Amino acid sequence: MTNEEAELAILKSVGKITNQKSIAAEIGYSVGKVNYVLNGLIEKGFIKAERFINSKQKQKYKYLLTEKGIKEKIDITQRFIEKKKAEYDKLQEEMEVYKEKYDYAKESVVK
Repeated sequence: MTNEEAELAILKSVGKITNQKSIAAEIGYSVGKVNYVLNGLIEKGFIKAERFINSKQKQKYKYLLTEKGIKEKIDITQRFIEKKKAEYDKLQEEMEVYKEKYDYAKESVVK
C-alpha cells in the first residue's frame, strides 16, 4: 500500500473523537504508521488535532479536516479512482486476449 493510500484512509477516518490506536484498528495499519502519516498530514495543514477536553482519557483527540485537507482528500480520491480504472481497463484487455487465444476461456467467464 502506498503512502498516498494511507493518507486517504486516514483522511477518511478523521472527524470523530478518537486516538491513534483506534484509527489504526479501523483502517488496518500499525499505530506507528498512523502516527507517522497523521503527523505528516498535520504538518502539511490537512488535519488539525484538538485535545478533547471533556474526555476522561486525555489522550483522545478530535482530528478535523481543514479546508486544505478536504481539497487534498478529493484530489487523492480522484487519483485513486483514475489508478483503479486504469488497472481495471488493463485487466479487461488481458481477459480479452485470453478469450481470443483460448476457446475454452470464452465459456469460463462469469457474467
